[in-house]
Amino acid sequence: MNEKEMLINSLKSSGILRSKKIENVFRKIDRRLFVPEDLKESAYVDAPLPIPGNVTISAPHMHVMCLEELNLKKGEKFLEVGAGSGIMLAYAYELVRERNKVFGIEINEEAYEFGLENLKRAGYLDKVKLILGDGGFGLPTEAPFDKILISAASPDVPKPLLEQLKNGGILLFVLDKEIEGQFLTKVKKLNEKSYDLNIITPVSFVRLKGKYGFQSHEKDF
Repeated sequence: MNEKEMLINSLKSSGILRSKKIENVFRKIDRRLFVPEDLKESAYVDAPLPIPGNVTISAPHMHVMCLEELNLKKGEKFLEVGAGSGIMLAYAYELVRERNKVFGIEINEEAYEFGLENLKRAGYLDKVKLILGDGGFGLPTEAPFDKILISAASPDVPKPLLEQLKNGGILLFVLDKEIEGQFLTKVKKLNEKSYDLNIITPVSFVRLKGKYGFQSHEKDF
């Protein structure tokens, strides 16, 4: 049994990997194409790995957990803030299965260039859109989105992202409570003024950069 199969079995037995569609996507996409050359042998170790830009690619179990919570469906429009290596965009495309539906924003230029190269090598560069910029502002020209993922820790959800989420849509982010710690958190937008917020599990992520990052944020809800 190879490392990928061993990891899949472990994620299934722990209850993290629950749905067949996400198992199929995890099998299809080669994580080794989204990590630095010298770390390819560690691609299926269930731990975060460093990538260019002094950031990381999340551990496989965290990618699977996020995909399970987002529950992306065919034809949905998806945005990832902090797209890093680009692997979540590839996963998302395989679930959405439509061009011009999957978008990513990365503020770190080194990570952005790394992600572009990875997506090109893996055959997704013509299927998804990766943009260099401050993801806290979202992508108003492509809104509204069915699902949004912030792959970084933030003290609040940036207001533009909430505004660009469809009613009934899901936003998944890492709530950084500073003293208490970081928590993977799911927000469901009920309407323009109300949201359901549920804390899922403690996590550890790099902090969001930009206008809505940890150092200069506005309290939005």
